[in-house]
Amino acid sequence: MQLSQEDTKPSVTRLKRARGQLDAVIRMLEAGEDCEAVVTQLAAVAKAVDRAGCAIIVTGLRQCLEDPSDEFSPERLEKLFLSFA
Repeated sequence: MQLSQEDTKPSVTRLKRARGQLDAVIRMLEAGEDCEAVVTQLAAVAKAVDRAGCAIIVTGLRQCLEDPSDEFSPERLEKLFLSFA
């Protein structure tokens, strides 16, 4: 299943922001920053990546519902979704 760039643009934006946050976490670790601040930022990165993944799966689900002839089965989508659990 091909996802359109238009449909995935919000996820791409979120992932780019997460990449910036991850770079900041690395800089914090290299600078010996406070553990609590590092963990807080790392949790924000993880949440952003998870949300982007879920948004991509939702886009795929919508696409499958709109075009039932698509070869991407609900079982495969379920497996993808559960890989985030």
